[in-house]
This record gives sequence, structure tokens and C-alpha cells, in this order.
Amino acid sequence: MYVILVYDMGEKRVAKMLKLCRKYLNWIQNSVFEGEISEVRLKELTLRAEEIMDLDTDSLIIFSSRTQKFLDKQIIGKERSSIDNFL
Repeated sequence: MYVILVYDMGEKRVAKMLKLCRKYLNWIQNSVFEGEISEVRLKELTLRAEEIMDLDTDSLIIFSSRTQKFLDKQIIGKERSSIDNFL
């Protein structure tokens, strides 16, 4: 499945969440990630994220689609992290 993940964390937890999300998805902008991921890996990511989060103040939002082809993406301005140039 294709997901877009967005988080809002307390300052003390941001670096840990960034490191975690980069293991599973492509970082595209501050606190925003995207990419293909299996349901099992997504579940693993969310469980690990919950361990980092303060569930009373932090938030994690995941938008999902079967594949990226069902999602239109428009970038205005500079793209922070292109995922098209893999070696």
C-alpha cells in the first residue's frame, strides 16, 4: 500500500520519530513521509511510534491508498527530497 504519514510531536521526541520514520518511508518534508509499505511493516511502524509518542499531546496521521497511481501529487516550490533518483 502507499501511505503519506504526518506527525506532530513534542520537541523532545521529534528526532526519535524522524529516525524511526526514515527506516520505513521516504522523508519528503519536515514531519512528512511517503512511500510504499506492507501492512505488516506499517503496523510495526505504528507500534514503535506509539512507544515514542505522548498520546495525550502528540499526533500521527496516516493517509493510505492501494497504490500511488490513485493519488495525484502537486508540488509548488522546491521539492525537499526527491525520491525519483535512486541509484
